[in-house]
Amino acid sequence: MMRITTMAVFLSVCSYAQKNYSINGVVKDQDTGELISGAVIKIKEKPEISIETNEYGFYSLSLPENDYTLIISHDKHKDAAQNIHLDSTKKIDWTLKKDEYLIEEINLKDVKRSKAFSTQSKMGAEKLDIQGISKLPVLLGEKDIMKTLQFLPGVSSQEGSSGFSVRGGNLDQNLILLDEAPVFNNSHLAGFFSTFNSDALRSVTLYKGNIPSQYGGRLSSVVDVKMKEGNNQNFGVAGGIGLISSRISFEGPIQKGKSSFIVSARRTYLDLFLNSTGENGGNTKLYFYDLNAKFNYQINKNNSIHFSSYLGRDIMSFDKFKNNWGNLVGTLRWNSIINSNLFSNTSLTYSNYDYRTNIIGYTGNIVEINPNVRNWGFKQDFSNYVGTSHTFNYGLQASYYDFFTNKLPDYINSEFLKKERTMWESALYFNDDYKISEKLFMNYGVRLSMLNRGKDIEKDGETSKRYINFEPRLMLNYEFNKNNSIRAGYTRLTQNLQTLSNGGYGQFINNDIWLNLKKPLTMDQVNLAYTKKFNKGYEVTSEVFYKKMANLVDYKDGLVVDVLDNVENNLLYNGIGRAYGFELLAKKTKGRLTGWVSYTLSKTERKIDGINEGNWYNANSDKTHNLSVVASYELTPAITFSGAFVYSTGNAVTFPVGVYNIDGQTVFQYGARNSNRMPAYHRLDLNVTYEPKTTKRFKSSWSFGVYNIYGKQNPYTISFEKDMFTNTIRAKQETLLSIVPNVAYNFKF
Repeated sequence: MMRITTMAVFLSVCSYAQKNYSINGVVKDQDTGELISGAVIKIKEKPEISIETNEYGFYSLSLPENDYTLIISHDKHKDAAQNIHLDSTKKIDWTLKKDEYLIEEINLKDVKRSKAFSTQSKMGAEKLDIQGISKLPVLLGEKDIMKTLQFLPGVSSQEGSSGFSVRGGNLDQNLILLDEAPVFNNSHLAGFFSTFNSDALRSVTLYKGNIPSQYGGRLSSVVDVKMKEGNNQNFGVAGGIGLISSRISFEGPIQKGKSSFIVSARRTYLDLFLNSTGENGGNTKLYFYDLNAKFNYQINKNNSIHFSSYLGRDIMSFDKFKNNWGNLVGTLRWNSIINSNLFSNTSLTYSNYDYRTNIIGYTGNIVEINPNVRNWGFKQDFSNYVGTSHTFNYGLQASYYDFFTNKLPDYINSEFLKKERTMWESALYFNDDYKISEKLFMNYGVRLSMLNRGKDIEKDGETSKRYINFEPRLMLNYEFNKNNSIRAGYTRLTQNLQTLSNGGYGQFINNDIWLNLKKPLTMDQVNLAYTKKFNKGYEVTSEVFYKKMANLVDYKDGLVVDVLDNVENNLLYNGIGRAYGFELLAKKTKGRLTGWVSYTLSKTERKIDGINEGNWYNANSDKTHNLSVVASYELTPAITFSGAFVYSTGNAVTFPVGVYNIDGQTVFQYGARNSNRMPAYHRLDLNVTYEPKTTKRFKSSWSFGVYNIYGKQNPYTISFEKDMFTNTIRAKQETLLSIVPNVAYNFKF
């Protein structure tokens, strides 16, 4: 560790030799002490120079000796300025005041190309405005970051299923991070609620194209979620009461200006209504709860420590059936300003995901299984600011996984469930945000990822347990002028684990088992995008992408999945895949009417020997069309109407093509893998938000909405049975939700 820090300091000192002086500091909110990322610092005398604060509010730039005027701006705060004479290294911290007269934009804020080169590695990412999403229509009236992400191009999901797909990837190919710790299951109640309580969050960023090299381990996307630091100036309370859920948050200073905390809790109470009806003898349990907590301490002006944690659990049971699952996550982080150009972030993380479920055993009795996956992680990251053209990010990561299943009965002979499996992941990475000229920007980097499978049993003659992968990243952006830009990128990613489940889509209960793979999955992606800005806040971005995948794994044909089997024997390996498509995002961000339209036209396929006679077949997540229309209209400062319409092609499934009677039993003959489609999915949600006149200390709002207002009976599953009279196959559709009204009251003081 000492050698790494010494080398980082050496690079910081030697990489910039001419006689320049540094200006550095952190930017915070004046009222809360929260760190502000994305604030832009400009030099009045050199308008071509600007810098953005990083995700921890830090900035640094170097300039020759002279007199300068520094101007800082942020979209939610008032501008500020300061005159300086630069003749030595200066530390200038800023506290910005919120702009109370700022009209809030709709929730989507794209991290696009700008003069602030330190964040241009985020080109193609989308950053959510946590405050803005409160006015969008959602199920049961609670703002939900995961549901909002699914309104974006390239992102799709299935009602009643946990997770989401990005650009044709599987549900388990998305890396979800909460304060840098991985979260293995990102939803409550099978996808109807997000794992994350939005009251506890500071920012959410989705990467799906050009993913910086400090991220890795999944093929499709990264969702980087940051919790609030907690108000270190004043105590505050926020919360909400809905039809089936309520939430509460407390935050405030432990030592004013120096340390702070935030604690948020949430619980549903649908089970209380079910039991009050007397159904199932009053023994039905259907609810979830979660708890977020974070504590921060400023050691001195250059060092701070942060501890954040999350606990969430879903409980579903009736009669003898049980299906419970949950996450436990923790992060201990140390931020340090080593010198005027070098920022260090050191993190220790822990994540545990487990579920308990009852299934029918070999003898017909009920068996409880409890698979677990635990992860311990370490990350050392450096941000090195070199002049006004380069920002280097480099560091290392190490992660240890432990997979096991508790307390299996002796007669269960599944070697896969009984053996303890472990895995080591580690990586070295380097990334540079390089401003080549006023119009041309490049982000390039590389990630060297390493896998050690740890405790496991080698099969099929494979003796190697270690893999090393070289993952280059490259993105170029060219601005023709302030209204027109084009970007192109290439990304290579690897993934060392995936989930096994009974089909993914159309699976209400949670039964995912994480599998450490024989060899890493790999993905290569290229993308090309064009952005055009118009007057009055209109903006259009179109993008095409193509990606190819290798070493894919899928179930054998004709298999009835049973988690008590040696599931590894039911899998086929070394498959390939491809996904390609066109994405369109049109936005309006100014005026009373704001919103966006997103559309995706795409195709994703797999090819594995032993499936579909070795021919290409549709992936489960393949959806040809995916359309979202989201709008918000501010009728008055107190009343806002909003709506969301979604339409998508049904996901790919396999239906029977014939029926036989063998020894008195009905047997279906199924067609080619995923050669059929579920019916198209569509719905319209409407919402109205009323915000009474607020005082300086108290704010509140009422939300009234309807989910699926025209009552579309979207199919959740389609099952088949034999018609005894016609000897034909008859389909039976099941629907989860029709019209669902909501009322919610939110408050903050």
